[in-house]
Amino acid sequence: MALGAQSVNALPQNPSTLSEARRGQIEDHFSGVASSHDYLERTSHVLALISSGLGVALASSTAGQVLEHIHFARLSAGRVLAVLVTQAGAVQDRVLTLDRELAHVELETAARYLNENFRGWPIERIRTEVARRVEADRQAYTQMLASVEELCRKGALAGDETGPAIFVDGMANLITAELDRERLRQMLLALEAKQRLVELLTAYVDGRQQEVRVVVGLDDASPAMQDLVLIGAPARLGGASLGTVAVIAPTRIQYQEMIQAVRYIARLSERILEGPAG
Repeated sequence: MALGAQSVNALPQNPSTLSEARRGQIEDHFSGVASSHDYLERTSHVLALISSGLGVALASSTAGQVLEHIHFARLSAGRVLAVLVTQAGAVQDRVLTLDRELAHVELETAARYLNENFRGWPIERIRTEVARRVEADRQAYTQMLASVEELCRKGALAGDETGPAIFVDGMANLITAELDRERLRQMLLALEAKQRLVELLTAYVDGRQQEVRVVVGLDDASPAMQDLVLIGAPARLGGASLGTVAVIAPTRIQYQEMIQAVRYIARLSERILEGPAG
């Protein structure tokens, strides 16, 4: 899908702040949220409610997955089986093709290091922390950490391959008398295809950045969406990507308020979800 980058704008330098009443309303709706799944699901509902548009929350591929145990087994030269067990009970296995040969003892050492140091950690945070430790402790643990890094880099902690979870709420908000019936049907077909939403968020919102993105050219994705705007931002937890939160609404939306609301909710993830101590 070809998307026009010229329609993407960053968060204004000096945006107005969100009102205290609006912040209170948002926080009331997040009361009792204790998991990333609940946070993302609640986000889609809250954004639909306050925007009168479509609220969307896209989980990162490993959001919410917490390590229970990992095991490595050598299959053949340069090929290793990784078996990952999450605390939710999911078992994921994949064959890794490595750039260098790792001996059986190196695989055992790598698995022991991950299990002893990172059991109970969100998987996305583990990859970030391993990369940080490799750099910080390069001199002291070069050989061992290099093996761990190689296994992680090749996908040992890549999570489930079935695709990221996406939460959508407020489809009825987009049904207005201003749209003719055929165009409305085409727009809803475009939005109901969840893969299209995943592509939109992935193309326009960079999970490595902190900023809110405003996209006013959604007709690049579908002609029926020409009067819609996307306002999205990455949500993070412990320095790792949790997912993307966004509003898709008519272009007459109150931009400054919705930019601030999306930004506030994205940052709320760090406050309401307590990651395990590192």
